Amino acid sequence: MKIVCLLGSPRTKGNSSTLAQHFCSAAEKLGATVETFALNKLNFRGCQACMACKTKLDKCILKDELEPVLDSIRDADVLVMSTPVYFADLTSQLKAFVDRTYSYLVPNFHNNPNPSRLSPGKKLVFIQTQGQPDEKRFADVFPRNEAFFKWHGFKDNYLIRACGVRNPEDILGKNEVLNQAEEVAKKIVG
Repeated sequence: MKIVCLLGSPRTKGNSSTLAQHFCSAAEKLGATVETFALNKLNFRGCQACMACKTKLDKCILKDELEPVLDSIRDADVLVMSTPVYFADLTSQLKAFVDRTYSYLVPNFHNNPNPSRLSPGKKLVFIQTQGQPDEKRFADVFPRNEAFFKWHGFKDNYLIRACGVRNPEDILGKNEVLNQAEEVAKKIVG
């Protein structure tokens, strides 16, 4: 089983990255292979709305450091997206990636029963961390994005969420969240 993990935080050792690495380590122990990309370290642009992926090519026309990431996801069984909550939403790094996934949609995606160019049945693990301890706050971040990824054919989507965390030590002290990450890995890989 191939897992592609996207670290959406600008801090590769921050909260969401620490939780993503915990999930990926658990998945590797169960036999999965993991390829991790720190989006903030890549030089790439967001979608340019050029429509080349709908008229000339079946993938994004941009030749930048996100190209191998997009290609790797095509071959993956599981996509892990991790993000801290910034201003009530995804980080800009992860949002730029999400916009580039427009290239995964077929030209007539609006009315096509199979709107995605990706193989159906991929799984999505969405890891969200936030300093805000109130679980009701920012609870809409995953549902807003999950709907989009279902459009791409992802199913059996999982949310691993840690609230009230301000540094990686807080994550390591939250046994319930660490256990949840391990349980999700078992469901997917095990």
